Amino acid sequence: MKKILVLFCSLTLTLGAFAASYNPEAKVSTIGENLLTKNAIAISGIKFEVTKKTPDNSSFAQDRVISISQDELKYALNDNETAYVIAAELGHIIAGHASRGKLISSIKGTDIKNDVTGSLVENYTQTKEDKEADVISINLMANANYNPLASIVVLTRQTQTTWGALLAKPANADRAMNIYDYTAYAYPQKLKAGYSCNEYKNFLTYAQSVLDSRKNNKKLASKSLKEVKKYRKYSVAQISKFKTRGGLSAWDAIYGVLNEGK
Repeated sequence: MKKILVLFCSLTLTLGAFAASYNPEAKVSTIGENLLTKNAIAISGIKFEVTKKTPDNSSFAQDRVISISQDELKYALNDNETAYVIAAELGHIIAGHASRGKLISSIKGTDIKNDVTGSLVENYTQTKEDKEADVISINLMANANYNPLASIVVLTRQTQTTWGALLAKPANADRAMNIYDYTAYAYPQKLKAGYSCNEYKNFLTYAQSVLDSRKNNKKLASKSLKEVKKYRKYSVAQISKFKTRGGLSAWDAIYGVLNEGK
């Protein structure tokens, strides 16, 4: 396991050199429009912007502006990786994560008790939302002919937590492994083709240790397969419904109904 830690720690030494020759911010609009077009999502009126702040996108249903994080883009060193940063944000929009937050904020102003609101927030943790957005993004990338495995590279390049480092796990290990599992199930040929990148090869060392543990634990293997099937059904449904509603998530639709006539 020490070998895994050394491999991932070494990534920070080479990231800057590669980043100097590629400008992901200049590619955002082109790649973003391609993701939408190849997934048959109407692009009329939709604009992309790069922001230094944490993207909110809770007003997407109204202004059709998609904000992309400048901090996230710094980990993207080619078009495939830039596509993931954009697709992940689209995943959050399609799932309605930001608009859900807006709806909860409006509920706080009513007579509904805070413990109800707190329960809603607790049921939708950031980790859960990120995984939901990730699997949606893999569908969007695969359909637009971007390599979905680039998402694993972007995630594992990011800053590792102290606890994760002590466990000799790559940054965002759980999300990266979830993406690996989902790609293996939904797009096996993409997984077989691999990703020509040393960082991805390094991740495979960690992934293999997880896969080996499942071989020795049938319950763990069964749980993993059940989860990936759930994510497949969920992500396909969310994209389909988003298109059917004309670019509205379920949370956008609920918010609109509750605020109709106000």
